[in-house]
Amino acid sequence: MKYNYKPLTRTIISIITVFLTLICLNTNAQPGYSPWMRMRPYRPVIIPNPPQDNRQNYNPYVQTDAVQPFINFSIHFDPLISWFSTDSYDTRNDGVVPGFNFGISYNKYFGPNYSFSSGINIINSGGRLINKDISHFELKDYSNTILTVQPGEAITYKITYLSVPLGIKLQTDRIGFGRFFTDIGLDPKILIAGRADIPSLDIKGGNASQELNLFNLSFHVMAGMEYPLAGNNSFIIGIGFEKYLFDITRDNGDQPSNVVTQKMFSFRLGMTF
Repeated sequence: MKYNYKPLTRTIISIITVFLTLICLNTNAQPGYSPWMRMRPYRPVIIPNPPQDNRQNYNPYVQTDAVQPFINFSIHFDPLISWFSTDSYDTRNDGVVPGFNFGISYNKYFGPNYSFSSGINIINSGGRLINKDISHFELKDYSNTILTVQPGEAITYKITYLSVPLGIKLQTDRIGFGRFFTDIGLDPKILIAGRADIPSLDIKGGNASQELNLFNLSFHVMAGMEYPLAGNNSFIIGIGFEKYLFDITRDNGDQPSNVVTQKMFSFRLGMTF
């Protein structure tokens, strides 16, 4: 029997036609995308700057050049001369003695030109005394022998102290090539060593620590200039004066009762770092 393919062919063509029609109806862009638009070309916009006022706005309550608080250290070596002064005519000063002050200083700034000053110093100083009457003297390295010093014969003291200065440092703004400063404060001291020279008895460098008080206190005044070098380093020069407030010597045995104090004049050479 001969089969008729025409109805089947028409059915297949109809299905293909419907399928293609549905595909054509769904050819729009994916949801969420706006249709493509032609962007306008970019044109640079120049906004003119407002006229500048060259005059500086001045406010006396605002410091534009203020230095933030900081800490610095310095090292110094101070040649000095020292001498004694007494409250008695029977014991009096007989000249100056050279020495030195070596140490490290510490400054904690609480303002552009103000700081707390401290540090640690080794002070080698002394003085010369003569007595109107016969005096007796004790030295440790002479087996506690009581030495007799005749009237008018000098005794030279060489004393070493460990000192911790406590003061206030004031300094100017930079003037020319440097800054001027002054430092005022107190210096607690502890005795490290004491030596005595008695030329009339051929004694040189005798241990006189038991003739000296262990503790003392002084005040200092120093003024000078800091000359800036590379970085934060500065060269320091200055002059200083120091006076001890309490008796340096002990009144042992039959020694006359008096108060011997010391004064120093120093020249500072140092550097900050």
